[in-house]
Amino acid sequence: MKKAFITGITGQDGSYLAELLLGKNYEIHGLIRRSSTFNTDRIDHLYKDFHDPEARVYLHYGDLSVSGQLTDFSYNIKPDEIYHLGAQSHVRVSFDMPEYTGDVTGLGTLRILEAIRKTGIKTRFYQASSSEMFGAAPPLQNELTPFQPRSPYAVAKVYAYYMVKNYRDAYRLFACNGILFNHESPRRGETFVTRKITRTATQIKMGLKDKLYLGNLEAKRDWGYAGDYVEAMWRMLQEDSPDDYVIATGETHSVREFVEKVFTKLDLDDKKHVFIDARYFRPTEVDILQGDASKARQRLGWRPKVSFDQLIDMMIEADMEIAKKEKTLMEAGYIDQKNRCPA
Repeated sequence: MKKAFITGITGQDGSYLAELLLGKNYEIHGLIRRSSTFNTDRIDHLYKDFHDPEARVYLHYGDLSVSGQLTDFSYNIKPDEIYHLGAQSHVRVSFDMPEYTGDVTGLGTLRILEAIRKTGIKTRFYQASSSEMFGAAPPLQNELTPFQPRSPYAVAKVYAYYMVKNYRDAYRLFACNGILFNHESPRRGETFVTRKITRTATQIKMGLKDKLYLGNLEAKRDWGYAGDYVEAMWRMLQEDSPDDYVIATGETHSVREFVEKVFTKLDLDDKKHVFIDARYFRPTEVDILQGDASKARQRLGWRPKVSFDQLIDMMIEADMEIAKKEKTLMEAGYIDQKNRCPA
């Protein structure tokens, strides 16, 4: 039985990856931050009591800012594969918290690489790189496209990307960068634009809200399904030699198009409910990201399975179920919808 160590296991990608690896009979160890509240809802269905003999998912409290902990985890767990997904991953937030983003998203990667080097464990390392590193570069972007980062988050990811390449060359580590373009799902965080759109639109449909506030509607992105993209992560670490890969659909759609499709599917008029709020604009915008995943298709045999429309349908269906439950609770007096708290 292989062992995998996943940072960011409680996030969207971490939860889908954990499901995939459990299906392949892995033992999984996940890094989670200590908090006064639990944030494991995406993976609650995956793990059992620690003492259960059938348990194959183990959670460890730790932080990407503490190098000693990462070294201890590497030495004690001795994972066959490490998937580094943890980060401060919100682009807009990175402008408000650039130092924290640099520490966790950039230096956090270095700390894990150093843990691997110092302990001498034989493991395969996956780094979650981002299409945001391309920034202002023209489409189609592939593994040879020069980076032009346009946010503190993107700069931190570029730093991590080159650290992975440096440790691969200098210390012969099996380390890969997966340059993933935007990937969404019903498990996407509600502050990310696609989930914000489907979440609020379904609430409008159920009469729980009336307005949706967004920033730049003309930004274009290459959107895929997170469940497809985690398979690409796994495939990278099964290769004979490490390399870097762009993972994308090759299609591009604007935020405006995403909004219009969602509202049309819900039989709503977006012009009556969608408003622009300047607070959601970035100080430096990225106009278009569109990836060329030819290398991944040829070498990894990977290709996306879920289409853009199927992805939207999936997210609407999941968020409509949540909105229906919210309406039931509100009508019963359990939720004050205005303040989104128990009445």
